[in-house]
Amino acid sequence: MHVHDHAEPGGHVPVMLQRVLELLAPALEGPSPVVVDANLGLGGHAEALLAAHPGLHLIGIDRDPTAIERSTARLAPYAARTTLVRAVSDELPEVLARAGHPHVDGALFDLGVSSPQLDEAGRGFAYSYDAPLDMRMDPEQALTADGVVNTYSEGELTRILRDYGEERFAARVARFIVREREAEPITSTKRLAEIVREAIPAATRRTGGNPAKRTFQALRIEVNGELSALEGALPAALDALKVGGRVVVLSYHSLEDRLCKQVLTARTRDTSPPGLPVPLLAHQPRFRLVTRGAELPDEEEVARNPRAASARLRAAERIREPE
Repeated sequence: MHVHDHAEPGGHVPVMLQRVLELLAPALEGPSPVVVDANLGLGGHAEALLAAHPGLHLIGIDRDPTAIERSTARLAPYAARTTLVRAVSDELPEVLARAGHPHVDGALFDLGVSSPQLDEAGRGFAYSYDAPLDMRMDPEQALTADGVVNTYSEGELTRILRDYGEERFAARVARFIVREREAEPITSTKRLAEIVREAIPAATRRTGGNPAKRTFQALRIEVNGELSALEGALPAALDALKVGGRVVVLSYHSLEDRLCKQVLTARTRDTSPPGLPVPLLAHQPRFRLVTRGAELPDEEEVARNPRAASARLRAAERIREPE
């Protein structure tokens, strides 16, 4: 199965599309399979899955109303086989129950920020544009990046930058932010990027791309509760899978990938007490890993779609019924 014609609006191609289709295909061979796409975005993966499997019903979840609007238009030819819901991914069990499909054959998580969020300057996700500090995936929620930058304590900012941005100079950046906001609130992406640049030592700034990258990642994760949503959504998706069902996760930074690895490892491990002559059935794994470690995009894909460069793909399959 080869798919070459699913470029996103604006020329972006869904990340590792061919591999996602290959990994989910064995789980979707039945007459009426169901897939949940927990991070629908622009619907590129969803469109390819619906095209490849004529009997498939797809349940798409996204918290961003713009994503729901655009994917609804994109998937209009498959409207009879789609259920698109505006929700946070950790609401997955409730979404599936309301859709009448508490158990599914496949689940897809394409984590991170969608192209419209990055490309629309007014959303405030990118340091390459000057825009209000926003970064909300759901524009109706109260917390914004402006709120984090201007109201969190220096200690809280340090923790976020260290834990979510893996920023070596987290304490220094937080100190610079607090110092600057005392004179005047920090309200634009350009001003924040300038402050971060000033805080990072010159020798470090010479390598590793834009020095604001890690700070912006940390703020985005904090504003949108991305890791906590994944912590709830991925186990829920695994619980919803039928025997033979598969989950595929595309992560874009080490924190997401580490969390995914931990969840999948826990579900694919024999938990029998050591030293028993025979394994206990109740402690046998209910899932198996389908990928060996995290798979990376090939050089051709990265050249075609630079945003794929940081992608890490993992997949697992349910092999036993839950107890």
